[in-house]
Amino acid sequence: MPDNGRGSEAPEGSPGHESFEAFAQASQRRLYRTAYLLCGDTDTARDLTQTTLAKMFQHWRRASTADHIEAYARTVMARTYLAERRRRLRDLLAHSRPDPRPEPDTADLRVTLLSALAGLPPRARAMVVLRYWEDQSVESVAELLKCSESTVKSQCSRSLAKLRAQLGEAHIYATRS
Repeated sequence: MPDNGRGSEAPEGSPGHESFEAFAQASQRRLYRTAYLLCGDTDTARDLTQTTLAKMFQHWRRASTADHIEAYARTVMARTYLAERRRRLRDLLAHSRPDPRPEPDTADLRVTLLSALAGLPPRARAMVVLRYWEDQSVESVAELLKCSESTVKSQCSRSLAKLRAQLGEAHIYATRS
């Protein structure tokens, strides 16, 4: 099949295909965990992980030459997540008024935290997850999301303040050893 610049660059049976399979098997779990933190939903996280891997496969020749392929995959995932959220928000606003968010459930800290994360705008949520869960530097998050370092710092600061306010006493249990 001729390469039209958009199709799969590593056909099945080629050496690039085998190295992609090894990458996908080695990193699928980690990508899923990050996707779950971004989405807060298992089905959506699976879809985001699959979409990320599909995009990586589609551009494997270029992706496989990256210095840090895991960082490349996280970049693909974060940008895919944000693009999907923007599309969904645009569709939602075009067709209906959004309902107010339900109050977070304090029964389980995990559910509470995911609910609080869901209350953040998609870009701020991506910054918090990448910065604090993935332990990325301010510089790498700024580069990944194509924004300034000061934007990452201010968004993370505001988001953490909002999370602390939302979580109330629940965050005390998360910080105790």
